[in-house]
Amino acid sequence: MTGARPIDPTERAHLLDASGYTPPIHRYAPSPGLADVVRRYWMPVWSFPDGATSTQRVLQYPVCLIVVSDSYALLVGPSTGLSTTELAGSGWALGTMLQPAAGLALVGGPVDQLTDAAVPLADDELVQAIRQAIGDDPDDPARRQVAVAAVEEALSALLPVDDEGRLVNAIVEYVEGDTAVQRVGQVCEKFAIAERTLQRLTARRIGLSPKWLIQRRRLHEAAERLAIDDRPDLARVAADLGYADQAHFGRDFRAVTGLTPGEFAAEPRPPS
Repeated sequence: MTGARPIDPTERAHLLDASGYTPPIHRYAPSPGLADVVRRYWMPVWSFPDGATSTQRVLQYPVCLIVVSDSYALLVGPSTGLSTTELAGSGWALGTMLQPAAGLALVGGPVDQLTDAAVPLADDELVQAIRQAIGDDPDDPARRQVAVAAVEEALSALLPVDDEGRLVNAIVEYVEGDTAVQRVGQVCEKFAIAERTLQRLTARRIGLSPKWLIQRRRLHEAAERLAIDDRPDLARVAADLGYADQAHFGRDFRAVTGLTPGEFAAEPRPPS
């Protein structure tokens, strides 16, 4: 790897905190050869005065994460609800968003055993390489590049991805990328797979149900649209997302985020 390529700093899964704040987050694309294993890397760097905190909220994608900071190192499973992280003091964390295909090998078995959970990252050599690369200057782009290169070297051991892993990657990409996908049956038809087989496959490789994949895509779309206008037409948003009615949309959104769509739309946003 000659250098991590910075990518668009916006991310619709990141809901910020209730005040609209987010620390600077540096995002990088994986090397082309690792595209079957890694989606992207991200690294927030923060500094707060004494007593100040920020609770960052994320609607996580259907994947596992590797997160290494100066004080912890975790393999994080997929989250069915809203993921929150409280930031305080000064710090950094280098995150790796994996592809769905990568979870099985890193978890050491079916991914559903790590759904809504996290375990210490077992690769001590990688943890130390990242911490040594970042040192005491997480704002240095060159140090971040070295840290990402260390992750890429470690994850290259997961290549090549098996046929089932490529299938899972393709299923998730299809659901996330095509807003016309509203039913599990459409996924079954697209990939010529029985619904029961699809359910077993996603539980084993993703740790989540096919129905969850569709709902999370809808909520990502909803959060993106609600952030644009503080007085959105909620009935229109619900209809566009394929909900039978606004009430169903509101229940889904609140069950995951803890907020009604209207409450979320009214929250402060950082200047564009």
